[in-house]
Amino acid sequence: MPVHNPTSAVFYKVAKIFPIPNVPNDFPKRRTPEDKKKLVSSSFYKHRLMISETQIEETLENLFGNIGFNAEPAGLYDPLRYMIGIGGKRVRPRLCLIAYSLFKDSFDEKILEPAAALEIFHSFTLIHDDIMDNSDMRRGMPTVCRKWDANTAIISGDVMSIDSYRRMSKAPAEVLPEVLGLFSATAAQVCEGQQYDMEFEKSKDITMDAYMKMIGLKTAVLIACSAKLGAVIAGADERVCNLLYKFGYDLGLAFQITDDYLDLYGDSAVFGKKTGGDIINNKKTWLLTKAMEKGEELERSGAVDSAHGKAALCRAMEMKTDSEADKTAKISRVREIYETLGIDEDVKYEIIKLHAQAMNYAGMIGLTKVRYEMLHRYADRLLGRNK
Repeated sequence: MPVHNPTSAVFYKVAKIFPIPNVPNDFPKRRTPEDKKKLVSSSFYKHRLMISETQIEETLENLFGNIGFNAEPAGLYDPLRYMIGIGGKRVRPRLCLIAYSLFKDSFDEKILEPAAALEIFHSFTLIHDDIMDNSDMRRGMPTVCRKWDANTAIISGDVMSIDSYRRMSKAPAEVLPEVLGLFSATAAQVCEGQQYDMEFEKSKDITMDAYMKMIGLKTAVLIACSAKLGAVIAGADERVCNLLYKFGYDLGLAFQITDDYLDLYGDSAVFGKKTGGDIINNKKTWLLTKAMEKGEELERSGAVDSAHGKAALCRAMEMKTDSEADKTAKISRVREIYETLGIDEDVKYEIIKLHAQAMNYAGMIGLTKVRYEMLHRYADRLLGRNK
């Protein structure tokens, strides 16, 4: 079978209409001579039977529909069952299984338990995030700290983290040190990202570089880890594993920025929580960071008036939130400034750019068209999600 040409027609269409700075003209197809040689000659990735996307979905449904935790004490383990039971997109285990399926033709416990571990670890971080953010809702349901209490949420989150390591240890012995090393490093990075996120709440503004570093740690590394783990457990070579990591990392950045966008512009009934929460909690998002930088620049040049520049945005973010009316007023004012500055459009272009970068890495692996398109559909669905 011929190897798929990864050049993205979508990227070219968008780049032609909305030029993206600092991206080389040959960006989607840039490869070293060694990459090209491996792309053509890598028969390992061409001729295997495929695990279908339907099989992957059925496997995920069975995996999480039948997942087991200890029965007692119920006060400790019921929140774990609750978190898994309220759903979610299974973004991380799905990517892990997709990456594994690029090189294998069947699933077994050696990949299923580590895939489950990724979702369980992610759920642990959500339980603790909701405590720190004082959140009422998660996926349209009460958070663990509301349904039970904060102390229960803390200890149940802790045991959920421990359970993720127990499951990750079921990876094949020959790759177990690498798997646990990657997972442990990623877990620490996620905590580092959460710490930066909390610290940023106390700052009036941050640089875009600082923001991108934070979401890289808090969100992107776990998605990147999911892709790489699937490939490592499948026995893929180091070069391919690293390309899948980069694919997952850029996709993870785009995923978090999409989440920032949906927090303000999403449908709360579909998104599973009230819109505008990031503004109410003074959280640093891509939209706020971009607006601070752009507002200062445009006000200085005279392109916008003082009512929509950086100083005005700082004042808006300091508005009181004592009542529901106060919260609504603050959200409306910040949104007005964003839209005057064109931030609602800028964020969409950033997501498209990161999507294209991720698919560029996927295209360098040397996959058949069918396998490449599986990764492409995953990326498209992830960023086009409603929840």
